Amino acid sequence: MLGVFNKVFRKDSGASKEIAKERLRLVLVHDRATVSPRFLELIREDIVDVIVNYMEIDEGGMEISLDSMEDAAVLVASIPVKRVKRLARPTG
Repeated sequence: MLGVFNKVFRKDSGASKEIAKERLRLVLVHDRATVSPRFLELIREDIVDVIVNYMEIDEGGMEISLDSMEDAAVLVASIPVKRVKRLARPTG
């Protein structure tokens, strides 16, 4: 009978601690990667504002997402480029 209590209440060799840490890490990654559609739209607008200074793009074919990879959130943007604009070189 005492053996059963020892098995149930014994200190684990860190395995349950590691499992709990991994679960918490996954929850945090999920929380970071879960954003509102409006948030992604604001990011999309800002990216377009910058890129159109340098390239002509197909905004209709543009895709932006925030994904999870291991322990980080990753911004993924697929932006079809029609052509790169020629820039005047600065003098001086």
